[in-house]
Amino acid sequence: MSAWARLTGWARALRRDGLTLWFALRDPRTGWWVRALAVVVVAYALSPVDLIPDVIPVLGLLDELVLLPVLVWLALRGLTPQVRADCRARAEQWQAEGRARPVSRVGAAIVIGLWCAAAATLAAWLWPS
Repeated sequence: MSAWARLTGWARALRRDGLTLWFALRDPRTGWWVRALAVVVVAYALSPVDLIPDVIPVLGLLDELVLLPVLVWLALRGLTPQVRADCRARAEQWQAEGRARPVSRVGAAIVIGLWCAAAATLAAWLWPS
């Protein structure tokens, strides 16, 4: 198997697992701490806005290559095997039907809010009154 095939398979699995967590959020069998972690992961993963823009060399891709997969893995580990299997099956069906990826407007709002807070902090630091 080529490196490119492994990479695309990994990306496809990560997309599926993000969708699995999206379904797990709606499953009443999901525990509260997994739900709390999944809210953060899903909001960020499905947000149309990145916390660290991809145009920033190295750091821009670091969140997608390291942070997001680790958080997805941790949240999936917290699900019971039955919930994980049921939600993964729903995610696979969603992808097989070619349905569009859900978008998290809440996640986008949080990321934009963080950017505004960072800009205000930087401005206050650079221009003290």
